[in-house]
Amino acid sequence: MISTLRRAVFLRRFPAVISPMKRALSSKIHDEIDPQIMNIHELNQEMKSIFGEEPSPDGFSGPATMDFSELKSKIEPLKSTNLENSDFRSHIEYQKSTRSSKNDSQAIEQSAKVASDMSKLTHVGISGEAQMVDVSSKDNTKRTALACCKVVLGKRVFDLVLANQMGKGDVLGVAKIAGINGAKQTSSLIPLCHNITLTHVRVDLRLNPEDFSVDIEGEASCTGKTGVEMEAMTAVSVAGLTVYDMCKAASKDISITDVRLECKTGGKSGYWSRGE
Repeated sequence: MISTLRRAVFLRRFPAVISPMKRALSSKIHDEIDPQIMNIHELNQEMKSIFGEEPSPDGFSGPATMDFSELKSKIEPLKSTNLENSDFRSHIEYQKSTRSSKNDSQAIEQSAKVASDMSKLTHVGISGEAQMVDVSSKDNTKRTALACCKVVLGKRVFDLVLANQMGKGDVLGVAKIAGINGAKQTSSLIPLCHNITLTHVRVDLRLNPEDFSVDIEGEASCTGKTGVEMEAMTAVSVAGLTVYDMCKAASKDISITDVRLECKTGGKSGYWSRGE
């Protein structure tokens, strides 16, 4: 390091020595020394980038006359800065690499999870396409399902329905028939449902004064190769929509909520009940 610094000081003074020598030499020697002069010019440019100016022509004024300690004090901060920048760049590259590896791992994990979930969805094929399940190998068993929903009317509409004063007539009676018919049309409404021969459908509607609503319960049953959950849920959904249609002239602020399966029996999975 010390020899390098001394060489730098010497080179800053070298142009002043070379100038008179160049004038005294013959043209042949002049031609031979020209490349050296060019090299010194390049060194001057490099020194300018470090010290802020080229060496003075006489070689003994300005920054060229600084002693060794001054020159070292100029170079050491530059060296330290370069090392710090190098360490910082290495840190940034490491962070990028770490994030990339983490993202790749997350993508692989997510893909595996999706593939696992798809294997559990019987209506989705290997490539994600919709498919109707082949139930031909299943046994015929007794199957039942119970579903429910709620239609929130509000006090004014509730009182009109209770008094049977709606313009379209008997709200609960019409909705009951609509729900039964909806259960029988499930395979036409839900694309991938099987056409099931139902053995029983029940739809009950009850006025609930606690929250001014209509509580709807639907039940379906059959003896077959697939369940009747969708038939029961379609029954209560269509019944709820019919209540809305019968009452919408009196209020648009009516909501259908809590459409859900309560329990089912039969099939490979057997008995299931909400909350158990």
